[in-house]
Amino acid sequence: MSSQWDNFLRNLGEWRGSFASLDANGAVVESTASILTLEQGEDERLVHFRLRRFADGDLNGEPSRDMSEDYRNLGRQVVFFESGTFCKGRLQVAPGTPFGGEFGFICGDRRHRLVQLHNDDGGFANLVLIREFRAGSNAQELPALTPDQLLGSWSGMAATITADWPEPDQAACRFEVSATTPGSLHIQTNLGGQSESVEAGNTDPLLQLTWMADGGYHLTPRHVDHRSAFAVEAGWLSAPDRLERLIRRYDASGAWTSATQIIATRD
Repeated sequence: MSSQWDNFLRNLGEWRGSFASLDANGAVVESTASILTLEQGEDERLVHFRLRRFADGDLNGEPSRDMSEDYRNLGRQVVFFESGTFCKGRLQVAPGTPFGGEFGFICGDRRHRLVQLHNDDGGFANLVLIREFRAGSNAQELPALTPDQLLGSWSGMAATITADWPEPDQAACRFEVSATTPGSLHIQTNLGGQSESVEAGNTDPLLQLTWMADGGYHLTPRHVDHRSAFAVEAGWLSAPDRLERLIRRYDASGAWTSATQIIATRD
């Protein structure tokens, strides 16, 4: 089984795309062109990271922001799965502290990433959608996701990594997606003998559901705190019959407990 570092290396390359700030309805408020590079260093355990953002949209011009960092190891806050898909976030929800996380999907020459932000009072703030394409490829953006595209039965495999054990637990997974009202989402999931159900709509008072461009959706509590267990989820329909889900869970003390990747095909 590949290591976390090996899984991280599946993201190597030059990725061209954009960072888009979204409102609560998934509409783009502001967008900035970007080039992100992950390059293997001379040392096997060294990766050079560079992110350039271009406020004027000209990728051949001077960047408005230029960040560089070297990675030699990975912290506990980030989890990489065998496909290269990853998620990261705070290890502990704390009062008076902003909460956030990132979901990073990769499939072929595409990456679909999402940053989730909550204010220091725990209230949902906004999302940043990052759509990336491997430089030199012919990869294309996917259509905006609608509930109808997810309806039906799906089956596949799930990998779960817990906070106290980095090796993934593999299990077969099946789930059914339905919509009780326009714009709503109901997912009944059976994973490793356990069944769970989640339902949310655009007007749900407890859960924020966002449909996005490039085949993505996001589901989070409208308010998070360190006294209630909760989960945050992002999904990416990378092909009409391929759905990938990332679920990050926190317990009733606000501690991060596990991250699950589900890759499923339509039955």
